[in-house]
Amino acid sequence: MLALFTGSFDPYTIGHADILRRALPLFDRIVIAIGVNERKQYMLTAEERRRAIEQLYKDEPKVSVTTYSDLTVDLAQRLGAHYIIKGVRSMKDFEYEREQADINRQLSGIETLLLFASPELASVSSSMVRELAHFGKDVSAFLPPKITIPQSNV
Repeated sequence: MLALFTGSFDPYTIGHADILRRALPLFDRIVIAIGVNERKQYMLTAEERRRAIEQLYKDEPKVSVTTYSDLTVDLAQRLGAHYIIKGVRSMKDFEYEREQADINRQLSGIETLLLFASPELASVSSSMVRELAHFGKDVSAFLPPKITIPQSNV
């Protein structure tokens, strides 16, 4: 069974890695699907994010990485995915993801699996990492070992 793990992953954090690690035993294959929204400004290009995440999981045959710029349900239909995986850090995240899950199910019948963040990682977010990096702070503790932020992007 195929699932999509979706997000902007700008950058991919240890929180994302934890959600994926916990979801892997549940599925035959997981596609990390990097969403690209033309109205949003990113720190890293979609290609930089894709390459970095691919490198991180190069030895994990159950994981592949793609980018997309249309609706998640359309990507799911193209790939034959049955589930969407999302991480939830707070009640605010939960409400947003619940609404998205309801709409996605109405549009396509796809189910969303919400995994709650491990308590020690609940404060880790891509936006927090971007903010710290912008002010010159070392963010390596919040990123998986093979994920880096090029200095030119900080």
